Amino acid sequence: MTSKLARFLLAMALVLSVAALAQTGSAAAAPASAAPSATTGTGNRIGTINLEQAIIATNEGRRDFEALSKKLEPKQNELKGQNDEIESLKKQLNTQGDKLNEDARQNLVKQIETKQKQLDRSLQDAQEDARNQQQEIGQRIIQKMAPVLVKYANENGFGVIIDTSQPWPQSPIVWWGESLDVTKAIVDAYNTQSGVPAPPPTTGAKPAGTTRAPGTGTGTKPATQAKPADPKQ
Repeated sequence: MTSKLARFLLAMALVLSVAALAQTGSAAAAPASAAPSATTGTGNRIGTINLEQAIIATNEGRRDFEALSKKLEPKQNELKGQNDEIESLKKQLNTQGDKLNEDARQNLVKQIETKQKQLDRSLQDAQEDARNQQQEIGQRIIQKMAPVLVKYANENGFGVIIDTSQPWPQSPIVWWGESLDVTKAIVDAYNTQSGVPAPPPTTGAKPAGTTRAPGTGTGTKPATQAKPADPKQ
C-alpha cells in the first residue's frame, strides 16, 4: 500500500497521468477529424503528432496542469497522513503485538483493517477525481488545437497527420521518422494563437510539459519507444 500511495502522490505532484491523457487524446481526437475544413486539404505529405505531449507542452497546458497540481496538494497531504497513521499502527502491532492481550491485539488489527479500507477508498476516489480534471483540461485544449492543426496542415501541404501518442501494438504505427513530426510546430502555433505566456519555472520540481517534444531533435524513433510508467501499475 505504501508503494501504491507513493506512486499516486508522485503522479499527483506531476499531475500528468499518461493513462488519463491517453484517454483524453483518443476521446478528444474526434473534433480534429470532424472539423469541416479537414476534408478540404489537397496536400500529399504525411505528418505525425504526439497529442499527449502537444497538450502538455502548450503554455496553456503547463499553466493549467501546474495550477491543478497545487489544487490537489491538500489531498496529497491528507492521503499521506492517513498512510503514515496506518504504518505507525502496523509498526506498533509488529513490535508490541506479542505483549498485548488478545482483545487489545484484535482491536489494533481491526483499526488497521478499517483505516486501510478507508484509505483505499479515498485513494481510488482521488485518482478518479484527478483523472477527470486532467481530462477536462486535455479535452478543452485539444478542441482548440484542432483548427490550429488543420490550418497548419492545409498551409504546409499535409494530406494526413497521424497521432503517435500510443505505442505499438495499441497503435497500428510500428515506426516513424522524427522528420515527419509536427508536434513542436503545432505547439508553437497554438501558443501564438492563444496568447498565453509561458508560465514561470517552478521551484524544486520540473514543470509538467517541459519534456522535449518529438521532432526537436534528429534521427528517427520507433513507436515502441519507452513511455513514463502508469502510476496505477
